[in-house]
Amino acid sequence: MKLNITTKIVIGFVLGVVIGQILHSTTDPETAKAVSDKFQLLSRIFLKLIKMIVGPLVFSTLVVGIAKLGDFKAVGRIGIKTLGYFYFATILSLIIGLVVVNVTRPGEIQSWPRPSAGTATGIEGKKLNSLEDFILHIFPDSAFRALAENEILQIVVFALFFGVALGAIGEKGKGLLKALDALSEVVFKMVGYVMQMAPFAVLGAMTAVVAAKGLGILVSYAYLLICFFGGLLFFIFVVLFAVCTVVGIPFFKLMAQVKDALLLSFSTASSEASLPQQIKALESFGISSRIIGFVLPLGYSFNLDGSMMYMTFATGFLAQAYGVPLTLEQQVLMLLTLMVTSKGIAGVPRASLVVIAGTMAMFDLPPEGLALILGIDPFLDMGRSATSVAGNAVATAVVAKWEGEYHPGREVPVDEEL
Repeated sequence: MKLNITTKIVIGFVLGVVIGQILHSTTDPETAKAVSDKFQLLSRIFLKLIKMIVGPLVFSTLVVGIAKLGDFKAVGRIGIKTLGYFYFATILSLIIGLVVVNVTRPGEIQSWPRPSAGTATGIEGKKLNSLEDFILHIFPDSAFRALAENEILQIVVFALFFGVALGAIGEKGKGLLKALDALSEVVFKMVGYVMQMAPFAVLGAMTAVVAAKGLGILVSYAYLLICFFGGLLFFIFVVLFAVCTVVGIPFFKLMAQVKDALLLSFSTASSEASLPQQIKALESFGISSRIIGFVLPLGYSFNLDGSMMYMTFATGFLAQAYGVPLTLEQQVLMLLTLMVTSKGIAGVPRASLVVIAGTMAMFDLPPEGLALILGIDPFLDMGRSATSVAGNAVATAVVAKWEGEYHPGREVPVDEEL
């Protein structure tokens, strides 16, 4: 019997947990790290291959979609709706993170040993007054550099101008439009090849995480995990369900369509890893490719719901662990600050932790306190990555519904209007 990709990923996940725990239990930390690093090579290769594909895929699909839209008015209308929804979702996720940490009080209910002063965390706080730098960073000084460095926002900006210009020249651009459409099909074929490695990547990623930390850490952080994952599940199955119900989108059918993307992102702790897979899944759900090509890449920079929840939740947890009460005014200030600064973290390694470190400085929390969540962060990252994928699927479906570009029951091919 031939196994499908989902079953293979689940098998890879379980084997990774088992092998990782055996390494953690039977070898010393140095040996476990050395062996797990070899396994993690599989995950790193897979993520590199995904990153190799993402730039050309975003550029080609977005240019084709924008060229079909035809003018700046349509682009502007969809852009305003998209960014409006993103900020709505950001506010909701930040508020839910705050509510969950205030209701469950994980930093107070359990006793947490405070790291000694000066403990190195390897995370430097992000300055929270860099909005100007972020705005400048959006606009590329070289399209080729943006593609080479996988700067998704810059690729999107260049593709917007390129697509509008391509649509504006009419018949002269038809040949190039068809070529870019063919390029996207070639890249999707490459995705199919790369995805064959996904189960091995999941095996490597889980082996490395469990070998380094051991499953015992899940016991010591059990209450924190329950609180945070409970908040994530509430956001997905209550908030996103409510949004879909109001807009008229079958929520559970949508989640079933993107389940493979959710599983892959959870297993690899990377929302970017499932981007090509999610594009195909949303097309099969009946969403126009031009909406997918526009909304989804923007979502990976502007709509990381799981990370937003984590920022307010983790900051609140660390304040509780250090016995620093945050007033309502301070929590509102935190929410408003993160609403702006979190949009500049796309592509930053361990981005959520970087912003949390900066937020801690804002409330005079000791920077070494970050060490309290570093050990469990890889497991938390799995949940927030999957949540961000679910949030972007809903965002794309919502914008498609608003634009009349959602056609349930049929796949909308990329070349439908060529």
